[in-house]
Amino acid sequence: MENITPFPAHVSGPSPDVVVLNCQHRMFFDPSPLIRLFAEKDSDDAETIVCRMLEDIALRLDMLQRARAADAFAKMQRPAVRIGVVADHIGLTEVSVAAGHVCACIGQKDWIALDATMARLERGFDMAVSEVWNFRDL
Repeated sequence: MENITPFPAHVSGPSPDVVVLNCQHRMFFDPSPLIRLFAEKDSDDAETIVCRMLEDIALRLDMLQRARAADAFAKMQRPAVRIGVVADHIGLTEVSVAAGHVCACIGQKDWIALDATMARLERGFDMAVSEVWNFRDL
């Protein structure tokens, strides 16, 4: 199918009011924190720790979603920061970066970008859970 809608040519770079958030279309996962964890702890303890961290991220995502639904933007910064910290501890690079972008959107009071960035954070977390358990099965 051919696109027949003519779009205007790009005239100049983005305005200074536009912040470009680079979004990679693949999951970035650093396995080294999990390798260290599984090397230092026995398998059951390591899995328990990983489960607790993933549950913590899921809880904070729920807090973000509820605050966004209630337009309680002041309540969104702390859970977003916590998601970034926890994700970074277990090597979920994309989740950590997306959480930072959510914080940036909140700080800029850009609610449209916040919705898109939160959706990216949620997708990244869904993919991250699979990555972590696929890594564990190796």
